[in-house]
Amino acid sequence: MPSKHEHKKFSSAKDIETRTFNHGKAEIMKIGGGEVGRLVLQKGWKWSNDVKPIAKTQWCEAPHFQYHVSGRLHVKMSDGSEFELGPGDVSYLPSGHDAWVVGDEPVVVVDWYGAGNYAKS
Repeated sequence: MPSKHEHKKFSSAKDIETRTFNHGKAEIMKIGGGEVGRLVLQKGWKWSNDVKPIAKTQWCEAPHFQYHVSGRLHVKMSDGSEFELGPGDVSYLPSGHDAWVVGDEPVVVVDWYGAGNYAKS
């Protein structure tokens, strides 16, 4: 960890890496010796349609520990279990899942774990 404080904003940080894909983007910020990601997923986004071609895996293999800011996300795990996440939810998703936006509102999540490798080609 750095010995001095850090304070950044996704809206103005100059060292944000933005990875775009169909129906969305992942913004990756380096801070405090680590990474945090903000994913913005638009209506129509589905991991298996929009990110799978980049990841080249059957399921999303990036684990996520995330806070859901807005929108609704339906998740299907490789074991067949399914659930829906929405604003205010905190979730941990291990490797092996698919997900898609439910409804018209964009999904915004802040991801503290796994975002650094998300949609990386």
